[in-house]
Order: sequence, then structure tokens, then C-alpha cells
Amino acid sequence: MISKDTIALVRDRTDIVAVVRESVPSLKKAGRRLVGLCPFHKEKTPSFSVNPDSGVYHCFGCGEGGDAIKFVMKTEGYTFHEAVRALAESHGIPIEEERSGAPPSDAERHKKEREALYGVMSIAAGWYEEQLQKHPQRQYAVDELARRGLDPSHEAVRAFRIGYAPPGWDGLASFLKKQGISPAVAESLGLVAPRSSGSGYYDRFRHRLMFSVIDARGRVVAFSGRALAPLPGDEERPPGEGQYNKPPKYINSPETPIYVKGTNLFGLWQARNAIRQTEHAILVEGNFDVVSLHARGVDNVVGPLGTAFTLDQARLLRRSTVDLTLLFDGDAAGRKAARAAAQPCEEVGLDARVAILPDKTDPDDFVRTRGEAALKHLLGQARGILEYLIDSELDESFNAADSLEKAARVELVLGLIAKQKDPMRRELLESYADQVAGRLDLVRSAPNALATLKRRFVGARNARVVAGPRPSEARVKPPSRLGGEERRAIVEALLDFPALLDDSETQEVLPLLEGESARIVAAMTRYLRTNERGEKVLDSAEFLAQMPEPIHSFASARLAAPSHETIGEARETLTNAQKRLREINVAREASELAREQQKVAGDWESEVVLLQQAKELVSKRLKGT
Repeated sequence: MISKDTIALVRDRTDIVAVVRESVPSLKKAGRRLVGLCPFHKEKTPSFSVNPDSGVYHCFGCGEGGDAIKFVMKTEGYTFHEAVRALAESHGIPIEEERSGAPPSDAERHKKEREALYGVMSIAAGWYEEQLQKHPQRQYAVDELARRGLDPSHEAVRAFRIGYAPPGWDGLASFLKKQGISPAVAESLGLVAPRSSGSGYYDRFRHRLMFSVIDARGRVVAFSGRALAPLPGDEERPPGEGQYNKPPKYINSPETPIYVKGTNLFGLWQARNAIRQTEHAILVEGNFDVVSLHARGVDNVVGPLGTAFTLDQARLLRRSTVDLTLLFDGDAAGRKAARAAAQPCEEVGLDARVAILPDKTDPDDFVRTRGEAALKHLLGQARGILEYLIDSELDESFNAADSLEKAARVELVLGLIAKQKDPMRRELLESYADQVAGRLDLVRSAPNALATLKRRFVGARNARVVAGPRPSEARVKPPSRLGGEERRAIVEALLDFPALLDDSETQEVLPLLEGESARIVAAMTRYLRTNERGEKVLDSAEFLAQMPEPIHSFASARLAAPSHETIGEARETLTNAQKRLREINVAREASELAREQQKVAGDWESEVVLLQQAKELVSKRLKGT
């Protein structure tokens, strides 16, 4: 466990503005805070706020908020400890760990075992990279790269850790054994396989161009090996390994303790910064498509690693952007891939479009033959995925004279519209009734069908619309009791300048608070500490962790976007609120006293006591206390 002192030091020394600006280049100064476009959801008007004084960010659009550590966790996919370590390393802060006398837990042992597996994969990637530079038969891999306009020294080749698996049967197995890595561990990672006869292991990848699969945290978790031109005699097999068959174009790592198929995106680690800066991602089908586009300056590109685009991959991409363009091959397989991608995009809220490539052309071919400018123009012509799918259904060949065929096409289009979760999008799609009628020639062949079709479209438009609470019901209503606004003003002033909690004048205000306002200020007092520079600061992360919703959202928003520009303004708010609260309290006591006087009318002794209390209230009001 990382020590609390180390975590506090990381928070003190981390400039949250510098951390956030890497993902939000649009940040601009606005008073004490900075505002920009949120990296967690798509927006055109900035609603993302960062306060360098409190070290807190908050988006008023999607509600995301926290400190620099949480921001790194969200953007990089790190755990809390991984984010702390990353920030500590960048600031040269030594990591101090708190150790107990107890033996390591099962979770700690499991974590160390996984870290060791990541280390083995990195060693294997390094060996493949070395073979691409030095192996006598490396030319086969070099030629394949040259066919794509690349060479082993190209920046993109190095960034993707591309290497060469030589044709020998146990080159990697022998190398790993010399490094002290057991064959069983290498087998568990899919690097080697046991011989089917006899003893020993052989390399799973042989005579292939190797692509390292790097996860969202920058760790090599798998490999994808592309077949190369055959070597003389490569049909040979060791005893018992079967007869020669033409090798598959790609061989991918099997699932392992650190790799699950369909949960990673090829190139996401290399593309992560470009995706956040452009707020847009491009999804292509092949590994070479990804590398080729990166090599030519289009670096917000990822690939699904030979699978259909999965829900897990969509969720992974959704962390960085909501804007996605599908750039698939212009053939039947490409159209099928676009259809398959629609559901995961809809499920996670990705705003997907489809850019259509010419037939028998993949992104790699296109960018090499026509250039980056032509590719960007093609991407600019991308259409919404729903519109693309509807047109695809209407473009498919069918018997125009068959009414059942036409009805089937209508049902397919209606089904696509009904699946849309966004009611605004369904509203716009009613216009497709006329288009479908025209494409299917319904006006001429079945005049009454158009009216029926429009009614069906309206039904699809209204389907699955779940009524939610009214805006007034969804909002958290402020307390109706007297003094609620004044107590809120006090809390807001203290959140803007937590150091005011140490002022003697503030201490006189605190007894006037009650309910949630008292709870918030009590937590602030508990987490007020002195930083390295001797300043009184609020440990915002610890404070916010204690706040339940909706108090957490309110406090996070206030810490990220203060309204008081100076501490003097905040003091003035406290003074005015305190005065008003005292007046409210006096008035409330006077009202209660009047009710008591009515109850004791005729009881002379009680009336005398109440009269004395009334005099004291008048004195309070005159003194303003």
C-alpha cells in the first residue's frame, strides 16, 4: 500500500491544469478557474471546469468530477495506485509503502504474478524487435513492410513494437529459458506450445511479422503474427507435427491470464492522445490499416484485432471519445462489419458514422495511393450509421414485383429505427417514410401503403420512449426552511476559500449552521490540512469521498468553479449571511414567543417571564446580534 504521506505529496505537487491540458487542449482562463470541452462526453459549448487552487475538475454537462489522480484514472484506465505511481514518477516523488507484519494477501500475490507475466510479454516483444533488426532472414519481414511504404526504422514501426518471429522452431523458447523464464509460464502466455510427441516446446509464432498488442495502460498483452512469403523448405515439420498446410494469414495469441479476446483495441495506446485532442476516433479492420494510417499522420485510428467490434471494445473507446467513424473495406465483408458495429455503438452511446471506401480497397491501399488529404476528404463525407444501414437495406437486391419482399424491407428499416434510444433521433427519422416509399415504388404500386407506412414510422419513432421525471422533479430541491439561502451562501464561500475556516470571525458563524450545511462544513474542518508551503488547504479528494450524492455533485462543482474571485469577497458574503441569519433567528424566536404569550394569557407569572424575554429579543435586534 502506498503511504498516505506519499499520496498527499502527489496531490500537493501535481499541477492539475498541466495534467488535464494534455487531454483538454481547449482549456482557457475564466477568472480563478479554467474552462474547456469535456473529455468524457461530446459537447460544443465548454462545460468542463478546472480550479488550480482546489485541485478539482468538474463537468457541468455529464457530472464527472474529482482531483488529478481521478482524472488520470479516468483517462488512462489506471487503478488508484497506478495513477498515484504514474504522477509520482513524473514529479520525481519516491514511493513510500506502508507494510504490515502480515504475509501478503492472495490479492497481492495475484497482482505480483500478473505483473511478472506483463514483464515476460515485454521481453518477448523486445526479442521480436531485435530479430527484425538483426536476423539473417529478416529481409522477408522488411520486404512486407516496404510493400506498405515502411521500414524497420520508421517511427510508426517502433511505436507499434513491430518485430519478426524467425523460422526456427525454438528461437524464442530458448531465449526465454536463458532469461530464467519457465516454459510453463511462456506456454500460459501463448508464446510457445508443447510438442505433440516427445518432450519440449516450440515457438507458436514462426516466420511472421509480429504486431505487439498493447493494452490501455501501455503493457504488451498479446501478439498478432502475419504470414510472410514462404521460405524454401518451410513445409518441414518436426516429428509428429503433421503435414504441411498453407499457413493462415494471421495467427493471434490465445486467451491468457492477461489477455481476453475482444476486450482490447489494437493501437489504442498509440492513438489515445490524438483521439482526445481531436475528440474523434477512426475504426478500421486490419492491423496494417492502423499502422499505415498512423505512419501518414492520421493517428486517431484503432482496430478490433480481427474480431467484430465488441461491446467491451466500444466501452473502452467510449472513455476517450463519443465520436467514431467506421472506415471499413468497401466490400460485402466491410458492410457486414459496419452492421455488426451498430449495436455496441448504440449500447454505449458512441455517435458512429460510416465512411465508404471504393470497392476492393482497404484503408492502407487508399492512403498509400491517394494520400492523407484524400482520406480526410473521404472521412468528411461519412454518414450516420443508421442512415447508412437503412440505405444498405434498401440497396440490397430483391424482387421489386414481390410485395412480401417489399414488406420485409420495410420491417427491417422500422426495426432499425425502433432500436434507437435517442427520441430526438427517432423524431428526425420520420422523414424516411417518404424515402422508403420512393425507393420501394410504393406510391405507384400501392398508393394506400404510404399512409400506412407513415403511421408505422410514427409508431417506431414513439417506441421505447421511457418517461422520466420532470426536470423540476429530477432536481434536488433546496430546503424550504428559513435561512436556507444564507446557510448555502456560507458553505459556498467556505468551499471557494477553505482557509477561511481558520478565521476567528468564521468560528462565530458556524454555530448558525444546521442540517446538511453543518455536515459539509464539519467535513471540511476535518480535512483541512497544511501543505508543504505552510498554507491551509482542503484535502479535496478525501473531503469529497465523504459526501453522498447530491451533496458530492454540489461540492465538486463548487470546488471546480468558484464564484468568489477574492478572499475579501468571500468574507463579505460570510458577514452578510451571518447578519441575515441572526435576524432570521431573532424573528423566529419572536414569533415563537408570541405564540407562547397567547397560550399563557391570564397567567400573570408566565406573562412576566415572557415579557422579559421579549425585551431581550428587542435588545438583540437593536444590537444586530
